Amino acid sequence: MQKRSLLLLSLTVFLTIILSGCFQGEQSLGSDEGEMDPPKDAEAVDDSSNETGEKASTEGKESVDDAEEDTSTDTVDRQLYLLDANGMVASQTLQLPQPESNTVAEQALEYLVKDGPVTSLLPNGFQAVLPAGTEILGLNLEDNGTMIVDVSEEFKNYKAEQELEILQAMTYTVTQFDNVDSMKVHIEGTPQETMPVDGTPIGDGYSRVNGINLIQSNTVDLLGSEPVTMYYPSVQGENEYIVPVTQYIEVEDNDLYGSMVQALMQGPGADTNLQHVFNSSAELTSNPSLNDGVLEVVFNQEVLQDADQAVISNEVMETLVRTLTEDESVEAVEVKVEDVETLFNENGEPYTEPVTTQSFFSTEKL
Repeated sequence: MQKRSLLLLSLTVFLTIILSGCFQGEQSLGSDEGEMDPPKDAEAVDDSSNETGEKASTEGKESVDDAEEDTSTDTVDRQLYLLDANGMVASQTLQLPQPESNTVAEQALEYLVKDGPVTSLLPNGFQAVLPAGTEILGLNLEDNGTMIVDVSEEFKNYKAEQELEILQAMTYTVTQFDNVDSMKVHIEGTPQETMPVDGTPIGDGYSRVNGINLIQSNTVDLLGSEPVTMYYPSVQGENEYIVPVTQYIEVEDNDLYGSMVQALMQGPGADTNLQHVFNSSAELTSNPSLNDGVLEVVFNQEVLQDADQAVISNEVMETLVRTLTEDESVEAVEVKVEDVETLFNENGEPYTEPVTTQSFFSTEKL
């Protein structure tokens, strides 16, 4: 009897161990399958509908929805529009910390605030434009390409003469992305029909069409002219950069592109600190022609920096390309010189393809 009891006890323990192992095996297999096949109704968390990321510009733009961050580094290059020592709004490429999520456009605006995180990064002579203490409360990109920027009450703390600079810097910063065309401003959630200090209208949205660093001219008939954005080099210490300015130019013989080039060759005027980069004897030998998005511009040899080596100044090329590609129909510019087969830049590299604005930005997608 005692032996029979011991036998039954041993058999019970043995069966318990076997059943326990099978049960645990089923649990482990179920867990692995759960990792491989998530529930069909599961949705990925994506904050892009509430927060928008970073067009580079008419200057080689990228979509705010496509701004993927390179998490292999701690910083990323961003283009910010700041105020230079001459009081002009100009872009500077600064290294900003990697944002935690898809909020690069919001981050760019935060780095426009005076006494904010941009302070230690500012190049000599440059300053931020938004009033100190301004908070970016949120961004919302509408289907029509208008970016709504909601800011705090501190945004109102600026002088009337600073209003256009603020509008231009904000607008050019957010419209550097190719799915952003204009900007509207909300203050603490309330839409603004006009700017709060000097009353500049913004109800329908403010865009690059409104211009930047407007250069007035007493010699141009405004009724018979076209506003265009031109790009001129400027220097602050060792910092060389390009400044966009809006000028009214007279269009001759319906040749807009030729008139733009002629205006560039005449220069920005003596009352600015912008540089005139064309030789005085440089001339167009024919009207520019546009084919499939490529604008062909032909000069005489006086446009060259070094005629023997067929070198054209980097500043001349950048000024031409960035100005002419402001027109939506122009994707690239092919500069030619009469009796010269191949042009070279100042580093001795040949221009074998039409030049885009993108080529002037080596470290970012702008």
